[in-house]
Amino acid sequence: MTAPEDAEWKLNYFSYFTEIEEHFQRARGTGLFLMSPLDWALVESWKNAGVPLEAVLRGIDAAFEKWRSRRQRTQRVNSLAYCAQAVMQEAEAMARNRADAAESSAEPGIPPEAVRQHLEKGASALAALEGYEEIAASLRAILSEFERHAADLRELELRLTALEDRMASIARTRLSEEQLLAMRRELERDVAPYRSRMSAEQLARLEKSFLDRKVYEAAGLPRLSLFYL
Repeated sequence: MTAPEDAEWKLNYFSYFTEIEEHFQRARGTGLFLMSPLDWALVESWKNAGVPLEAVLRGIDAAFEKWRSRRQRTQRVNSLAYCAQAVMQEAEAMARNRADAAESSAEPGIPPEAVRQHLEKGASALAALEGYEEIAASLRAILSEFERHAADLRELELRLTALEDRMASIARTRLSEEQLLAMRRELERDVAPYRSRMSAEQLARLEKSFLDRKVYEAAGLPRLSLFYL
């Protein structure tokens, strides 16, 4: 039987991006809103830091409540980064009182076959790219013992994240100085309006997520994390 905390992790993890995206759209109240690369990176940085889904949703609500209470609202909220400070405040509050963070322990319907197909797709894509054969082989090794790895998705995610770090390291050495500089300029431009809302630790996590995403895209690399199922 799956432990309640493991079921909670799966429930939060696999609905993480979708729930945040939809909640932000509702809070913003303007229908379809396309998440920017910065928004994607911020959500991923929250996920990597273990920020509970409920803390993110509460933080979004708190940020918009504060925004709507202003007498003058000259600009709309156009990025999740506006909510970053409120999200971390909610995460800290929940950490102090875990009872408030209780989630349903119901087992979500995540077919193991979907995980298997995700890994197979990643292995095939990497095998076709020069320099990534060892990482493809690592994925094949995981697939050869799939049932064991699928029984512990937390551990599997750690393995996949480690493989993604190796991928990013390889890809980064193949980019020119100008390409890397352009990525950093884009990051600085996008995050500048929200820098005061984030701690140094938050900014460091966001920078890593944002630049890694850009490196993966530039190199045409697949994402391996179960976050991208």
